[in-house]
Amino acid sequence: MKLREEMPELEGAKTWFNGEVSKSDLVGDKPLTLVHFWSISCGLCKEAMPMVNEFRDEYSEDLNVIAVHMPRSEKDLDLDEIKQVADQHDITQPIFVDSDHKLTDAFDNQYVPAYYVFDSEGKLRHFQAGGEGRKMLTKRITKLLDKAKKAE
Repeated sequence: MKLREEMPELEGAKTWFNGEVSKSDLVGDKPLTLVHFWSISCGLCKEAMPMVNEFRDEYSEDLNVIAVHMPRSEKDLDLDEIKQVADQHDITQPIFVDSDHKLTDAFDNQYVPAYYVFDSEGKLRHFQAGGEGRKMLTKRITKLLDKAKKAE
C-alpha cells in the first residue's frame, strides 16, 4: 500500500477472535487505527507484542488496534494454536485470521510484523515492517494524534 491509500475492507477472514469489526466500525470512530500483521511462527512478532499491547492500552481513547494473523506456512493454519499464542501474548484486540491471505493481498503486505496506521478518514498515514522501530512508530502515532486533536 502507498501512503494516503484507502484502508481495504476487512473481508475474507477464516475466523475472528476477540470480536469481529468492519472498516466502517473503525473509520471515523477514533483518530487512528493500527492494523498489525503477525504470525505464530514469527519470533520477532512475539517479541513486539508487548509494544503493540502498550499502544492498545496507552492510546485506547484515540487508537483502534486490529491484529491480522498472516500464516507463513502450513503450521501457521491451526486455529487452536493461533488462539493459544494470542492468549499467551495478551492479544485482546480483534484478530482477523487471514488463512487465505485475502487481507494480506488487499494490503499488498509481505512482512510480519508489519504495522499500518490509518487516520480517521481511513487513509494510510504510516507503514512500518520489522521487529525494531518502536521509537519511530511511537513518534508517528503521537504526531498524527497531535495533528488530529488540533484539527478538532
